[in-house]
Amino acid sequence: MIKHIKHPSIIPVDGNKKIEEFFGIVNTNDAEISIAKMTSPQGWIEPPQTPKFDEYTLVLKGTLKISTKEHEYIINEGEAILTGKDEQVQYSTPFDGGAEYIAICLPAFSIHLVNRK
Repeated sequence: MIKHIKHPSIIPVDGNKKIEEFFGIVNTNDAEISIAKMTSPQGWIEPPQTPKFDEYTLVLKGTLKISTKEHEYIINEGEAILTGKDEQVQYSTPFDGGAEYIAICLPAFSIHLVNRK
């Protein structure tokens, strides 16, 4: 099966972060995987979450900070990180220029699976 995605769905979120979903529940009605491009400005911070999905993140531009209970990870342009399901994480972009990154979630991102605090 081939799916040609001509444009993403823009997912509304609080603050000034932009989510462009190419594959997932909203754009393709797919609950198995979501692939989205995220754009977050300097100073953006997401509430802590303990999701029921694995999230693979690839930073395209800028720098992303990911905090867990034990560590802080600074993910620079061209680097990637995997955060596992059931692990508390918090994403932010405290650095100049913010960040653009690709997020791949297995199973697909869902507000019901993210478990934000």
